[in-house]
Amino acid sequence: MSVDFSLEGKVALVIGGATGIGYASAAALTQFGATVYIGGRREDVGAQASSELGVTFMPIDVTDSASVDSAYARILDEQGRIDVAVNSSGARLNKPAEETTDEEWQTVFDTNITGVFRSCRAAGRIMLAQGGGSIVNIASMSAHAVNRPQRQAAYNATKAAVVQYTKSLAGEWGPAGIRVNSVSPGYTETAMTALSRSKPEMVEAWLSKTPLNRFAKPDEIAGIVVYLASDSSAFVTGSDFVLDGGYTVW
Repeated sequence: MSVDFSLEGKVALVIGGATGIGYASAAALTQFGATVYIGGRREDVGAQASSELGVTFMPIDVTDSASVDSAYARILDEQGRIDVAVNSSGARLNKPAEETTDEEWQTVFDTNITGVFRSCRAAGRIMLAQGGGSIVNIASMSAHAVNRPQRQAAYNATKAAVVQYTKSLAGEWGPAGIRVNSVSPGYTETAMTALSRSKPEMVEAWLSKTPLNRFAKPDEIAGIVVYLASDSSAFVTGSDFVLDGGYTVW
Protein backbone atom coordinates (compact mmCIF):
# COMPACT_ATOMS: atom_id res chain seq x y z
CA MET A 1 0.00 0.00 0.00
CA SER A 2 1.24 3.49 -0.79
CA VAL A 3 -0.06 6.98 -0.16
CA ASP A 4 1.16 9.51 -2.69
CA PHE A 5 0.55 13.23 -2.27
CA SER A 6 3.01 14.18 -4.99
CA LEU A 7 1.72 16.69 -7.53
CA GLU A 8 4.75 16.51 -9.81
CA GLY A 9 3.73 17.04 -13.41
CA LYS A 10 0.31 18.46 -12.51
CA VAL A 11 -0.86 21.93 -13.57
CA ALA A 12 -3.12 23.85 -11.20
CA LEU A 13 -5.07 27.09 -11.23
CA VAL A 14 -6.12 28.70 -7.94
CA ILE A 15 -8.65 31.49 -8.43
CA GLY A 16 -8.49 33.73 -5.39
CA GLY A 17 -4.94 32.51 -4.86
CA ALA A 18 -3.42 35.86 -3.93
CA THR A 19 -4.83 35.98 -0.39
CA GLY A 20 -6.14 33.89 2.47
CA ILE A 21 -7.05 30.25 1.96
CA GLY A 22 -6.35 30.53 -1.76
CA TYR A 23 -2.83 31.80 -1.10
CA ALA A 24 -2.15 28.98 1.37
CA SER A 25 -3.54 26.46 -1.11
CA ALA A 26 -1.33 27.77 -3.91
CA ALA A 27 1.70 27.58 -1.62
CA ALA A 28 0.88 24.01 -0.63
CA LEU A 29 0.25 22.86 -4.19
CA THR A 30 3.60 24.36 -5.19
CA GLN A 31 5.31 22.67 -2.25
CA PHE A 32 4.10 19.29 -3.45
CA GLY A 33 5.37 19.84 -6.98
CA ALA A 34 2.53 21.31 -9.04
CA THR A 35 2.98 24.04 -11.62
CA VAL A 36 0.66 26.69 -10.19
CA TYR A 37 -1.14 29.69 -11.62
CA ILE A 38 -3.10 32.06 -9.40
CA GLY A 39 -5.84 34.45 -10.46
CA GLY A 40 -7.70 37.39 -8.99
CA ARG A 41 -9.01 40.87 -9.65
CA ARG A 42 -6.35 42.92 -7.82
CA GLU A 43 -3.22 42.97 -9.93
CA ASP A 44 -1.07 44.64 -7.27
CA VAL A 45 -1.89 41.99 -4.68
CA GLY A 46 -1.56 39.26 -7.27
CA ALA A 47 1.86 40.46 -8.39
CA GLN A 48 3.14 40.43 -4.82
CA ALA A 49 1.73 36.97 -4.13
CA SER A 50 3.16 35.53 -7.33
CA SER A 51 6.59 36.89 -6.44
CA GLU A 52 6.42 35.40 -2.94
CA LEU A 53 5.16 32.03 -4.11
CA GLY A 54 7.14 31.71 -7.32
CA VAL A 55 3.99 31.16 -9.38
CA THR A 56 2.29 32.90 -12.30
CA PHE A 57 -0.44 35.46 -11.66
CA MET A 58 -3.23 36.19 -14.15
CA PRO A 59 -5.92 38.86 -13.76
CA ILE A 60 -9.25 37.02 -13.48
CA ASP A 61 -12.65 38.51 -12.77
CA VAL A 62 -15.04 35.66 -11.95
CA THR A 63 -18.03 37.91 -12.66
CA ASP A 64 -16.92 38.05 -16.31
CA SER A 65 -17.15 34.85 -18.37
CA ALA A 66 -14.68 36.12 -20.97
CA SER A 67 -12.08 36.81 -18.28
CA VAL A 68 -12.42 33.30 -16.84
CA ASP A 69 -12.42 31.57 -20.21
CA SER A 70 -9.36 33.46 -21.45
CA ALA A 71 -7.38 32.53 -18.34
CA TYR A 72 -8.07 28.83 -18.83
CA ALA A 73 -7.27 29.15 -22.54
CA ARG A 74 -3.91 30.72 -21.72
CA ILE A 75 -2.95 27.92 -19.32
CA LEU A 76 -3.99 25.30 -21.84
CA ASP A 77 -1.91 27.03 -24.50
CA GLU A 78 1.15 27.27 -22.25
CA GLN A 79 0.94 23.91 -20.47
CA GLY A 80 -1.20 21.71 -22.71
CA ARG A 81 -3.44 20.62 -19.83
CA ILE A 82 -5.04 21.62 -16.52
CA ASP A 83 -5.15 18.96 -13.83
CA VAL A 84 -6.40 20.92 -10.81
CA ALA A 85 -8.77 23.87 -10.47
CA VAL A 86 -9.33 25.48 -7.07
CA ASN A 87 -12.08 28.08 -6.72
CA SER A 88 -11.37 30.20 -3.66
CA SER A 89 -12.63 33.68 -4.48
CA GLY A 90 -15.45 34.98 -2.32
CA ALA A 91 -17.54 37.93 -1.22
CA ARG A 92 -19.35 38.37 2.09
CA LEU A 93 -22.26 40.60 3.06
CA ASN A 94 -23.14 41.11 6.72
CA LYS A 95 -26.54 42.74 6.57
CA PRO A 96 -30.09 41.96 7.74
CA ALA A 97 -32.03 40.12 5.06
CA GLU A 98 -34.83 42.69 5.00
CA GLU A 99 -32.34 45.48 4.30
CA THR A 100 -30.40 43.68 1.55
CA THR A 101 -30.82 45.31 -1.85
CA ASP A 102 -31.16 43.51 -5.16
CA GLU A 103 -27.72 44.80 -6.15
CA GLU A 104 -26.04 43.55 -2.96
CA TRP A 105 -27.67 40.14 -3.27
CA GLN A 106 -26.60 39.87 -6.90
CA THR A 107 -23.02 40.90 -6.15
CA VAL A 108 -22.61 38.13 -3.58
CA PHE A 109 -24.18 35.55 -5.89
CA ASP A 110 -22.16 36.66 -8.92
CA THR A 111 -18.91 36.04 -7.06
CA ASN A 112 -19.66 33.11 -4.76
CA ILE A 113 -21.71 30.79 -6.93
CA THR A 114 -21.95 32.15 -10.48
CA GLY A 115 -18.18 32.69 -10.43
CA VAL A 116 -17.71 29.08 -9.35
CA PHE A 117 -20.03 28.00 -12.16
CA ARG A 118 -17.98 29.92 -14.74
CA SER A 119 -14.69 28.47 -13.54
CA CYS A 120 -16.01 24.92 -13.27
CA ARG A 121 -17.51 25.17 -16.74
CA ALA A 122 -14.21 26.27 -18.24
CA ALA A 123 -12.22 23.67 -16.30
CA GLY A 124 -14.74 20.96 -17.10
CA ARG A 125 -14.54 21.51 -20.83
CA ILE A 126 -10.78 21.06 -20.74
CA MET A 127 -10.84 18.11 -18.35
CA LEU A 128 -13.53 16.32 -20.35
CA ALA A 129 -11.34 16.60 -23.44
CA GLN A 130 -8.19 15.42 -21.68
CA GLY A 131 -9.86 12.60 -19.77
CA GLY A 132 -9.82 13.72 -16.13
CA GLY A 133 -8.90 16.23 -13.46
CA SER A 134 -9.76 17.47 -10.00
CA ILE A 135 -11.86 20.51 -9.09
CA VAL A 136 -11.95 21.86 -5.53
CA ASN A 137 -14.53 24.49 -4.60
CA ILE A 138 -14.07 26.43 -1.38
CA ALA A 139 -17.49 26.65 0.27
CA SER A 140 -18.00 27.37 3.99
CA MET A 141 -19.40 25.87 7.16
CA SER A 142 -22.10 28.49 6.51
CA ALA A 143 -23.47 26.01 3.99
CA HIS A 144 -24.44 23.87 6.97
CA ALA A 145 -25.12 26.29 9.83
CA VAL A 146 -26.56 29.76 10.33
CA ASN A 147 -23.79 31.88 11.82
CA ARG A 148 -24.37 34.09 14.83
CA PRO A 149 -24.50 36.93 15.75
CA GLN A 150 -23.83 38.39 12.27
CA ARG A 151 -26.60 38.32 9.70
CA GLN A 152 -25.44 36.98 6.36
CA ALA A 153 -28.31 35.17 4.69
CA ALA A 154 -27.08 35.93 1.16
CA TYR A 155 -23.60 34.56 1.88
CA ASN A 156 -25.00 31.44 3.55
CA ALA A 157 -27.27 30.76 0.58
CA THR A 158 -24.40 31.01 -1.90
CA LYS A 159 -22.21 28.60 0.04
CA ALA A 160 -25.01 26.04 0.31
CA ALA A 161 -25.38 26.38 -3.46
CA VAL A 162 -21.65 25.74 -3.95
CA VAL A 163 -21.90 22.46 -2.04
CA GLN A 164 -24.92 21.23 -4.02
CA TYR A 165 -23.46 22.39 -7.34
CA THR A 166 -20.28 20.49 -6.49
CA LYS A 167 -22.23 17.29 -5.89
CA SER A 168 -24.14 17.77 -9.12
CA LEU A 169 -20.95 18.15 -11.16
CA ALA A 170 -19.43 15.11 -9.46
CA GLY A 171 -22.37 13.06 -10.67
CA GLU A 172 -22.24 14.40 -14.21
CA TRP A 173 -18.51 14.29 -14.75
CA GLY A 174 -17.47 11.29 -12.67
CA PRO A 175 -17.73 8.84 -15.59
CA ALA A 176 -15.22 11.02 -17.46
CA GLY A 177 -12.68 10.80 -14.65
CA ILE A 178 -13.27 14.29 -13.27
CA ARG A 179 -13.52 14.54 -9.50
CA VAL A 180 -15.32 17.52 -7.95
CA ASN A 181 -15.26 18.17 -4.21
CA SER A 182 -15.81 21.08 -1.85
CA VAL A 183 -14.16 22.29 1.33
CA SER A 184 -16.18 24.10 4.01
CA PRO A 185 -13.89 25.98 6.39
CA GLY A 186 -14.91 27.48 9.69
CA TYR A 187 -13.71 30.83 10.99
CA THR A 188 -10.22 31.33 9.61
CA GLU A 189 -7.54 33.97 10.10
CA THR A 190 -7.95 35.78 6.78
CA ALA A 191 -8.51 39.34 5.62
CA MET A 192 -12.22 38.58 5.20
CA THR A 193 -12.61 37.98 8.94
CA ALA A 194 -10.06 40.54 10.14
CA LEU A 195 -12.52 43.28 11.08
CA SER A 196 -14.76 40.92 13.04
CA ARG A 197 -11.77 39.32 14.75
CA SER A 198 -10.80 42.78 16.04
CA LYS A 199 -14.03 42.94 18.05
CA PRO A 200 -13.92 41.08 21.38
CA GLU A 201 -17.67 40.46 21.38
CA MET A 202 -17.47 38.76 17.99
CA VAL A 203 -14.50 36.63 18.99
CA GLU A 204 -16.35 35.52 22.12
CA ALA A 205 -19.50 34.68 20.17
CA TRP A 206 -17.61 32.69 17.54
CA LEU A 207 -15.14 30.82 19.72
CA SER A 208 -17.66 29.97 22.42
CA LYS A 209 -19.40 27.82 19.79
CA THR A 210 -16.16 26.28 18.50
CA PRO A 211 -15.03 23.25 20.51
CA LEU A 212 -11.37 23.77 19.60
CA ASN A 213 -11.77 27.37 20.86
CA ARG A 214 -9.61 29.03 18.22
CA PHE A 215 -9.55 30.19 14.61
CA ALA A 216 -8.17 28.09 11.80
CA LYS A 217 -4.99 29.10 10.05
CA PRO A 218 -5.16 29.14 6.24
CA ASP A 219 -2.52 26.43 5.88
CA GLU A 220 -4.67 24.12 8.01
CA ILE A 221 -7.26 24.31 5.26
CA ALA A 222 -4.72 23.96 2.46
CA GLY A 223 -3.81 20.40 3.47
CA ILE A 224 -7.16 19.04 2.34
CA VAL A 225 -6.78 20.86 -0.96
CA VAL A 226 -3.50 19.03 -1.58
CA TYR A 227 -5.16 15.73 -0.72
CA LEU A 228 -8.03 16.38 -3.14
CA ALA A 229 -5.62 17.44 -5.88
CA SER A 230 -3.46 14.35 -5.46
CA ASP A 231 -3.95 10.78 -6.64
CA SER A 232 -4.40 9.71 -3.02
CA SER A 233 -8.00 10.94 -3.30
CA ALA A 234 -8.65 9.11 -6.57
CA PHE A 235 -11.86 7.55 -5.21
CA VAL A 236 -13.18 10.76 -3.66
CA THR A 237 -15.77 12.85 -5.46
CA GLY A 238 -18.96 14.68 -4.57
CA SER A 239 -17.80 15.11 -0.97
CA ASP A 240 -17.84 18.22 1.20
CA PHE A 241 -15.11 18.42 3.82
CA VAL A 242 -16.13 20.51 6.85
CA LEU A 243 -13.06 21.91 8.65
CA ASP A 244 -14.65 24.07 11.32
CA GLY A 245 -13.00 23.22 14.64
CA GLY A 246 -16.25 21.53 15.61
CA TYR A 247 -18.54 24.53 15.16
CA THR A 248 -21.31 22.55 13.46
CA VAL A 249 -21.41 19.70 16.01
CA TRP A 250 -23.82 21.63 18.22
